[in-house]
Parts: sequence; structure tokens; C-alpha cells
Amino acid sequence: MRHSGCFKKQNTSDGQNMDITHQRLLLAAQGYSELGLPELALAELAELPEELQADPSVVETRLSVFMQAKRYKDALQFGQKLCRLLPEKTSGFIHSAYCLHELGNTQAARELLLNGPKALHEEATFHYNLACYECALGNLEQARAHLDVSFTMDKKLRDFAKNDPDLSVLHESGVIPQK
Repeated sequence: MRHSGCFKKQNTSDGQNMDITHQRLLLAAQGYSELGLPELALAELAELPEELQADPSVVETRLSVFMQAKRYKDALQFGQKLCRLLPEKTSGFIHSAYCLHELGNTQAARELLLNGPKALHEEATFHYNLACYECALGNLEQARAHLDVSFTMDKKLRDFAKNDPDLSVLHESGVIPQK
């Protein structure tokens, strides 16, 4: 999540104002995360005052840092918190489901996506990830259907799918040609 205009106050989703010092800590955390330095990113986030720790932008940044570090159990906690804070925001559901899948609970990942906000259905990532989960659960027809929708919505996903191990069953059956 990138923010521009770091010299003005940012209105956060829960109505608090984040001052420039706190905004800079958040931006520094995001920068460290992008550089692949999750511990430094988390240290920056820890410097934020307690009242800002539940701010959706802080929660989402912490979620992103943990996911990038492949700390899915930690990431899941913040993904679920983001879902509670902003139930209409699709990213919390997509990321939480991905964490559940990576933790071996693909059925729960599938259910979370299917029971998430209706806006999810308008996103290619929803259909692509659901295809991966359906494939892992052995529901190949549903996987193919969701994959087709994702490809229609975002053509770049077709190339990504060629090397996705979650879709290996579809690779082997020739549904997705590899390289």
C-alpha cells in the first residue's frame, strides 16, 4: 500500500488523524518491507503509539509485512483483523484466505472467499485464488470455471498460471500449457 503526499495529514479509516511523524514511520515500514527487510519494517510499526496500532492502514501494512516474510500464522491474525475493521474491503479476505491455504486449511480459505463481500466477485484475484483452492480440493471443474473467469478479467494471469504449483493438476491434464 503506497501513500503519496507524505507532508500532509492523512485521514485514516477510523477517523483519527495520523501526524507527519507517524506517517513517516508507516512509510518507512512499507519501504523496509518492499526492500525485503521485514524485521526493520516491524520495528518501525512498533514505534507507532498504541492508539494507532488498530488503524486499518497500520493493520494492512503489518499484514503485508508478515505475508512477504511468509509468516502466515501472524499474517492471518492481521488479515482477520482487517476483515473486522473494514468488512467491505476485499484485500483482507483475499489475504486471509491465502494465509489459510498456505497454513494447510484450504477448505476454510475457500469458504472465507465464498462468504466474503460481494465485491470480491468483481476481482480477478478472487477467481484465480478460488481456482487454486478448488484445484487443491479436487474440484477440477469448478477450478477450471474460476480460472477461465480470472483469465477473462486479467489476461496476465494466464502466464502466471503456467508456473503456479497450486494448479499442477491442471498443468498435467493439459488445461494450462506449461511454458
